Amino acid sequence: MASSDPMSLKLEAVGRETGPVEFSYSWRDVILYALGIGAGNEDLDFVYEGRLKVYPTFAVLPCYPLLLWALETLEGDLTRLLHAGHELVLHRPLPTEGKVYTTGRIAALYDKGKHALAVVEMRSRDAEGRPLFDNTANLLFVGEGGFGGERGPSHREEFPARPPDFSEGVEVGGNLNLIYRLSGDLNPLHVDPEFARLAGFERPILHGLCTFGVVGRLLLRKLCANDPGRMAALRARFSGVVFPGDLLRVEGWRREGGYLLKVSTERGVALSGSVDLK
Repeated sequence: MASSDPMSLKLEAVGRETGPVEFSYSWRDVILYALGIGAGNEDLDFVYEGRLKVYPTFAVLPCYPLLLWALETLEGDLTRLLHAGHELVLHRPLPTEGKVYTTGRIAALYDKGKHALAVVEMRSRDAEGRPLFDNTANLLFVGEGGFGGERGPSHREEFPARPPDFSEGVEVGGNLNLIYRLSGDLNPLHVDPEFARLAGFERPILHGLCTFGVVGRLLLRKLCANDPGRMAALRARFSGVVFPGDLLRVEGWRREGGYLLKVSTERGVALSGSVDLK
């Protein structure tokens, strides 16, 4: 999948900004998102409008129009695009309905040798201008490196040698990709077998931000007693593929302010990162 044109991405796109982009949502969107990250009857507070809470990771949804803007601005190829990492910082719990206004910026484009990595920063506020949450997405363009740019930072989580402080399994529903895409990420990689093969996968893979949400849902229940106000930040590096139907093993090591995280499938580590708690 090597690129014949290592300069196909537009380097001059770095520093460009957009927004504010409006994202309007209702309680139905909140519940649809919860179902898309695996919530069920045991999660009534997140799927019933009579007593509704909002999962913190719902805050990734306003990103999708801005990520599409970044892809178009960079003139990237969708078949070469992978979501390599994501950081969500939460300033306050989300209301069950409302409008969010998000600005975006292409902060960097790094040359990773064979591949290129774009960093997109997004800041979201409510209708009164109060900060709600910040997202930072790392977008990997396969085979688009070698243009002579900065390599950028390199970071891998170092996990303690001791056993994790918690370890819990969570099953990814076999049709979760079909439900999650209705919340905004319509990339055919996650539903179309032919497109998935074109992108180098044996079958459609789960959205990285769906895995992000599945893990966030487990963490909120296990570490925060399902109180959205107790989660301050969630960070993930997507290092392996997750397929619908996979069993995830989520492990956490306590550290100051939260936990280091490792999420694995039967094929190996799929996600590493951290969660900060209030």
